[in-house]
Amino acid sequence: MSICRKPYPSDVSDEEWSLVAPYLLLQREDAGQREHDLREVFNGLRYIVKTGAPWRWMPNDLPPWAAVYQQTQRWLAAGCFEALVDDLRAVLRLAAGRKAEPTAAIIDSRTLRSTPESGERAGFGGGKRKKGSKIHMAVDTLGHLLALHVTPASAEDTGARAADAATRHGIALEVVKLPQAKRGFVLLPRRWVVERSFAWATRFRRLVKDYERYAETLAGLHVVAFACLMMKQAAALAAGS
Repeated sequence: MSICRKPYPSDVSDEEWSLVAPYLLLQREDAGQREHDLREVFNGLRYIVKTGAPWRWMPNDLPPWAAVYQQTQRWLAAGCFEALVDDLRAVLRLAAGRKAEPTAAIIDSRTLRSTPESGERAGFGGGKRKKGSKIHMAVDTLGHLLALHVTPASAEDTGARAADAATRHGIALEVVKLPQAKRGFVLLPRRWVVERSFAWATRFRRLVKDYERYAETLAGLHVVAFACLMMKQAAALAAGS
Protein backbone atom coordinates (compact mmCIF):
# COMPACT_ATOMS: atom_id res chain seq x y z
CA MET A 1 0.00 0.00 0.00
CA SER A 2 1.57 3.31 -1.06
CA ILE A 3 1.27 6.28 1.26
CA CYS A 4 1.46 9.84 -0.08
CA ARG A 5 0.95 12.49 2.56
CA LYS A 6 2.83 15.18 4.39
CA PRO A 7 4.72 13.56 7.28
CA TYR A 8 3.90 14.45 10.89
CA PRO A 9 6.66 15.10 13.47
CA SER A 10 5.36 12.07 15.37
CA ASP A 11 5.88 9.69 12.41
CA VAL A 12 8.19 6.76 13.02
CA SER A 13 11.49 6.91 11.13
CA ASP A 14 12.74 4.09 8.92
CA GLU A 15 15.34 3.14 11.54
CA GLU A 16 12.77 3.11 14.34
CA TRP A 17 10.27 1.14 12.25
CA SER A 18 12.86 -1.56 11.61
CA LEU A 19 13.14 -1.95 15.40
CA VAL A 20 9.45 -1.99 16.28
CA ALA A 21 7.89 -3.78 13.29
CA PRO A 22 8.77 -7.36 14.38
CA TYR A 23 6.99 -6.80 17.69
CA LEU A 24 3.77 -5.51 16.12
CA LEU A 25 3.19 -8.20 13.48
CA LEU A 26 0.44 -10.16 15.19
CA GLN A 27 -0.34 -11.54 11.73
CA ARG A 28 1.49 -11.47 8.39
CA GLU A 29 1.88 -7.98 6.97
CA ASP A 30 0.33 -9.13 3.70
CA ALA A 31 -2.64 -10.85 5.38
CA GLY A 32 -5.78 -10.53 3.31
CA GLN A 33 -7.88 -9.05 6.11
CA ARG A 34 -5.39 -6.23 6.73
CA GLU A 35 -7.05 -3.07 5.47
CA HIS A 36 -4.58 -0.41 6.61
CA ASP A 37 -0.80 -0.16 6.39
CA LEU A 38 0.58 -1.28 9.76
CA ARG A 39 3.20 1.46 9.86
CA GLU A 40 0.50 4.08 9.34
CA VAL A 41 -1.57 2.55 12.14
CA PHE A 42 1.44 2.86 14.43
CA ASN A 43 1.94 6.44 13.25
CA GLY A 44 -1.67 7.10 14.25
CA LEU A 45 -1.01 5.74 17.73
CA ARG A 46 2.13 7.87 18.07
CA TYR A 47 0.16 10.92 16.92
CA ILE A 48 -2.44 10.43 19.67
CA VAL A 49 0.11 9.81 22.43
CA LYS A 50 2.42 12.64 21.35
CA THR A 51 -0.18 15.36 20.71
CA GLY A 52 -2.79 14.37 23.29
CA ALA A 53 -5.57 14.62 20.71
CA PRO A 54 -8.78 12.62 21.29
CA TRP A 55 -9.01 9.41 19.31
CA ARG A 56 -11.84 10.77 17.19
CA TRP A 57 -9.66 13.73 16.13
CA MET A 58 -7.35 11.49 14.12
CA PRO A 59 -6.23 13.38 10.97
CA ASN A 60 -7.96 12.28 7.78
CA ASP A 61 -4.70 11.24 6.12
CA LEU A 62 -4.01 8.66 8.84
CA PRO A 63 -6.06 5.46 9.23
CA PRO A 64 -9.53 5.87 10.80
CA TRP A 65 -9.44 6.40 14.55
CA ALA A 66 -11.45 3.24 15.24
CA ALA A 67 -8.94 1.10 13.34
CA VAL A 68 -6.01 2.65 15.22
CA TYR A 69 -7.76 2.31 18.59
CA GLN A 70 -8.73 -1.32 18.03
CA GLN A 71 -5.26 -2.29 16.85
CA THR A 72 -3.72 -0.45 19.80
CA GLN A 73 -5.86 -2.49 22.19
CA ARG A 74 -4.70 -5.68 20.46
CA TRP A 75 -1.06 -4.63 20.80
CA LEU A 76 -1.51 -3.70 24.46
CA ALA A 77 -3.33 -6.95 25.27
CA ALA A 78 -0.57 -8.98 23.59
CA GLY A 79 2.18 -7.20 25.57
CA CYS A 80 3.94 -6.09 22.38
CA PHE A 81 5.35 -2.88 23.82
CA GLU A 82 6.42 -4.47 27.10
CA ALA A 83 8.47 -6.98 25.11
CA LEU A 84 9.96 -4.19 23.00
CA VAL A 85 10.87 -2.14 26.08
CA ASP A 86 12.50 -5.16 27.76
CA ASP A 87 14.71 -5.87 24.73
CA LEU A 88 15.58 -2.23 24.08
CA ARG A 89 16.49 -1.73 27.74
CA ALA A 90 18.99 -4.60 27.51
CA VAL A 91 20.49 -3.17 24.30
CA LEU A 92 20.82 0.33 25.73
CA ARG A 93 22.31 -0.93 28.98
CA LEU A 94 24.92 -2.99 27.13
CA ALA A 95 25.74 0.04 24.97
CA ALA A 96 26.28 2.04 28.18
CA GLY A 97 28.69 -0.55 29.54
CA ARG A 98 26.18 -2.07 31.98
CA LYS A 99 24.92 -5.62 32.41
CA ALA A 100 21.83 -6.43 30.36
CA GLU A 101 19.74 -7.10 33.48
CA PRO A 102 19.69 -4.42 36.19
CA THR A 103 20.49 -5.24 39.81
CA ALA A 104 18.82 -2.12 41.24
CA ALA A 105 15.59 -0.25 40.65
CA ILE A 106 14.23 3.13 41.70
CA ILE A 107 10.52 3.34 42.45
CA ASP A 108 8.31 6.39 42.83
CA SER A 109 4.88 7.67 41.81
CA ARG A 110 3.16 10.75 40.45
CA THR A 111 -0.49 11.77 40.37
CA LEU A 112 -2.32 12.66 37.16
CA ARG A 113 -5.44 14.79 37.37
CA SER A 114 -8.59 13.00 36.34
CA THR A 115 -10.88 13.96 33.46
CA PRO A 116 -14.56 13.11 32.89
CA GLU A 117 -13.43 9.91 31.14
CA SER A 118 -11.36 8.67 34.10
CA GLY A 119 -13.27 10.26 36.96
CA GLU A 120 -15.18 7.14 38.00
CA ARG A 121 -12.04 5.22 38.93
CA ALA A 122 -10.05 8.18 40.29
CA GLY A 123 -9.30 8.85 43.95
CA PHE A 124 -8.24 11.83 46.05
CA GLY A 125 -4.58 12.15 46.90
CA GLY A 126 -1.65 14.51 47.18
CA GLY A 127 -1.14 17.56 49.32
CA LYS A 128 -3.94 19.46 47.60
CA ARG A 129 -6.23 16.40 47.59
CA LYS A 130 -6.37 16.31 43.83
CA LYS A 131 -8.70 13.80 42.24
CA GLY A 132 -6.83 11.60 39.86
CA SER A 133 -4.82 8.46 39.24
CA LYS A 134 -1.41 7.55 40.58
CA ILE A 135 1.30 6.18 38.30
CA HIS A 136 3.69 3.89 40.20
CA MET A 137 6.85 3.36 38.19
CA ALA A 138 10.10 1.43 38.59
CA VAL A 139 13.12 2.28 36.45
CA ASP A 140 16.73 1.11 36.31
CA THR A 141 19.60 3.38 37.25
CA LEU A 142 19.68 4.77 33.69
CA GLY A 143 16.00 5.73 33.85
CA HIS A 144 14.72 2.99 31.54
CA LEU A 145 11.28 1.59 32.36
CA LEU A 146 11.11 -1.67 34.33
CA ALA A 147 7.50 -1.79 35.51
CA LEU A 148 4.46 0.45 35.78
CA HIS A 149 1.16 0.22 37.65
CA VAL A 150 -1.89 2.51 37.86
CA THR A 151 -4.02 2.98 40.97
CA PRO A 152 -6.44 5.62 42.30
CA ALA A 153 -4.56 8.61 43.72
CA SER A 154 -5.54 7.56 47.25
CA ALA A 155 -3.29 4.46 47.10
CA GLU A 156 -0.15 4.51 49.26
CA ASP A 157 3.32 4.34 47.73
CA THR A 158 5.01 2.08 50.30
CA GLY A 159 4.19 0.16 53.40
CA ALA A 160 4.11 -3.30 54.84
CA ARG A 161 2.85 -4.89 51.61
CA ALA A 162 5.73 -3.44 49.57
CA ALA A 163 8.28 -4.55 52.19
CA ASP A 164 6.83 -8.06 52.33
CA ALA A 165 6.84 -8.36 48.53
CA ALA A 166 10.46 -7.21 48.38
CA THR A 167 11.47 -9.75 51.02
CA ARG A 168 9.75 -12.60 49.17
CA HIS A 169 11.75 -11.78 46.03
CA GLY A 170 15.06 -11.27 47.83
CA ILE A 171 15.06 -7.52 47.24
CA ALA A 172 16.48 -5.01 49.72
CA LEU A 173 13.92 -2.20 49.93
CA GLU A 174 15.18 1.22 51.00
CA VAL A 175 12.63 4.00 51.49
CA VAL A 176 14.11 7.45 50.80
CA LYS A 177 12.24 10.19 52.65
CA LEU A 178 12.57 13.95 52.80
CA PRO A 179 14.58 15.14 55.81
CA GLN A 180 12.31 16.21 58.63
CA ALA A 181 13.99 19.58 58.76
CA LYS A 182 15.62 21.02 55.67
CA ARG A 183 16.70 24.33 54.28
CA GLY A 184 16.79 24.96 50.59
CA PHE A 185 17.17 22.26 47.97
CA VAL A 186 17.95 18.70 49.07
CA LEU A 187 18.95 16.07 46.52
CA LEU A 188 17.49 12.71 47.51
CA PRO A 189 19.80 9.77 46.73
CA ARG A 190 19.02 8.36 43.25
CA ARG A 191 15.40 9.47 43.46
CA TRP A 192 16.13 12.03 40.76
CA VAL A 193 16.49 9.17 38.26
CA VAL A 194 12.83 8.18 38.38
CA GLU A 195 11.76 11.82 38.60
CA ARG A 196 13.63 12.42 35.35
CA SER A 197 11.79 9.46 33.78
CA PHE A 198 8.46 11.01 34.80
CA ALA A 199 9.62 14.24 33.15
CA TRP A 200 10.38 12.31 29.95
CA ALA A 201 6.80 10.99 29.98
CA THR A 202 5.40 14.52 30.09
CA ARG A 203 6.82 15.11 26.59
CA PHE A 204 3.80 13.10 25.49
CA ARG A 205 0.74 15.29 25.97
CA ARG A 206 -1.62 12.33 26.26
CA LEU A 207 0.14 11.48 29.55
CA VAL A 208 -0.14 14.91 31.16
CA LYS A 209 -3.62 14.07 32.50
CA ASP A 210 -5.57 10.84 32.84
CA TYR A 211 -7.74 10.88 29.72
CA GLU A 212 -8.37 7.13 29.62
CA ARG A 213 -11.54 5.28 30.58
CA TYR A 214 -9.53 2.23 31.65
CA ALA A 215 -6.47 2.10 33.88
CA GLU A 216 -4.98 -0.60 31.64
CA THR A 217 -5.02 1.78 28.68
CA LEU A 218 -3.33 4.54 30.69
CA ALA A 219 -0.59 2.13 31.78
CA GLY A 220 -0.23 0.80 28.23
CA LEU A 221 0.18 4.25 26.68
CA HIS A 222 2.94 5.01 29.19
CA VAL A 223 4.74 1.90 27.97
CA VAL A 224 4.22 3.06 24.36
CA ALA A 225 5.79 6.41 25.22
CA PHE A 226 8.86 4.83 26.80
CA ALA A 227 9.15 2.45 23.85
CA CYS A 228 9.22 5.49 21.53
CA LEU A 229 11.91 7.17 23.62
CA MET A 230 14.05 4.04 23.73
CA MET A 231 13.58 3.35 20.01
CA LYS A 232 14.96 6.80 19.25
CA GLN A 233 18.05 6.12 21.37
CA ALA A 234 18.57 2.67 19.86
CA ALA A 235 18.16 4.01 16.31
CA ALA A 236 20.75 6.71 17.02
CA LEU A 237 23.16 4.03 18.31
CA ALA A 238 22.62 1.93 15.20
CA ALA A 239 23.20 4.92 12.93
CA GLY A 240 26.46 5.73 14.70
CA SER A 241 27.82 2.20 14.66
